[in-house]
Amino acid sequence: MSHFAPSAWHGLLSRRDLLRVGAVGLASTVFPWATPAAQAPAKAKSVLVLWMAGGVTHIDSFDPKPDAPTEIRGSLSSIQTALPGVRFGEVMPCLAKEATKLAVLRGYSSGNDDHFHSQAMALSGRLVTPAQITTEPNIGSLVAHLLGPRAGLPAYIAVPGTTRPGPPPKNLFVGGWLGREYDPFCTGGKPAHEDFTARVKEASEERFNQQALALPVDVGADRLSQRRSLLHQLDGALARAEKAGVEETMRRQFESAFAMLLAPKVRQAFDLSAEPSALRDQYGRTKIGQRCLLARRLVEAGARFVMVDYGYDPEFGNLWDNHNAAGQNHPPLCQMVKLPYHLAGTDRAFAALLADLDTRGLLGQTLVVFLTEFGRTPRFNKQGGRDHWGKAGSLFLAGGGVRGGQVIGQTDRQGAEVKSQRCTPADVAATIYTALGLSPSTMVHDRQNRPIPLCPEGKVLPGVL
Repeated sequence: MSHFAPSAWHGLLSRRDLLRVGAVGLASTVFPWATPAAQAPAKAKSVLVLWMAGGVTHIDSFDPKPDAPTEIRGSLSSIQTALPGVRFGEVMPCLAKEATKLAVLRGYSSGNDDHFHSQAMALSGRLVTPAQITTEPNIGSLVAHLLGPRAGLPAYIAVPGTTRPGPPPKNLFVGGWLGREYDPFCTGGKPAHEDFTARVKEASEERFNQQALALPVDVGADRLSQRRSLLHQLDGALARAEKAGVEETMRRQFESAFAMLLAPKVRQAFDLSAEPSALRDQYGRTKIGQRCLLARRLVEAGARFVMVDYGYDPEFGNLWDNHNAAGQNHPPLCQMVKLPYHLAGTDRAFAALLADLDTRGLLGQTLVVFLTEFGRTPRFNKQGGRDHWGKAGSLFLAGGGVRGGQVIGQTDRQGAEVKSQRCTPADVAATIYTALGLSPSTMVHDRQNRPIPLCPEGKVLPGVL
């Protein structure tokens, strides 16, 4: 988790451990404050983004090419979905059954083959330059800024929020020009190895996903309340600090961190042990399965914007960047997609998530977005992998006002070029904002109070909502 300690505080907090609240500490992301925004009737109350950083192969998942030569389709077959004439890759049987809930976008294109650049565009919905990769706020940050928190939960939560593409490792989960208070609240805290070169297992995925709520061993509720009292005693000193805006921000952040840690209902939302064992099995006892289940619990508790982060991993490296280069320790892609932590596992987890949300009456008010930065090359490389391909890829949207049971866009016979209804990261962002009742033309003010359009390049995807 990112921490924000302005210079005005350094002298005041010489014993800053007294104010350290577990991994939350001086969390800069817990409760952003809303700015009024132009709104239309909202179709969704919450957004749940399934962020698969690394570039998910579209040809082996949502856009198979069964009639293409072997060097393109590989050894995998395709299967019929619940939609007549629509086929998915053979490792996607669960989502194939849920296809009536999906609006599949086969015309997605970032137009760029670079991880950093394309990920920044996907996360921000803005046509960024290389110099803006870490300066443009995430979509979730802008939603948090405009709509604010809800139900005592942070406005923008990332589960676990530890993906760092590289080398060198880059944190793309940013509030950008809105300020670091709009970074996501990352449930996994800070990864032990940001470049994920150490192939070691986490002690527990469940504990890993709740690091940011964990109190130190010596800190109970009573001591936490005492530290909150100490915070109030510092208010007088804060008033004399040079930068009035900074210390007011810090005061609110401290208050928010304490409030969240002391609220039983909020802490319960993060507790997966409350879920029936059979349901946990349905999602899959995998990292992606349990992260999706936690995301559903957060949405059910009232969270406004939740991102499931499943990209880079200390055990598996970059899960989706499947070049099968020598240092990646990946099997050939046609084998890898069948593994429980790859496409086969995400298929199970995502289908369980959609079915669970639907059963609970939450799907209609929750916009679910499957998002990655680009697809993979139509032809396999010599190692049996696929390389970066910004010209074409596949996404899906479901719930939250989405018209399910349709495929939008088409690629050519090799999956190389978009033939119809191309959509960009900005178009996806414009659709998310519109589903939440926010006009893409809304003006947002940065920290210097300069007006900036919410989504200047994007257009709402026709026929989706």
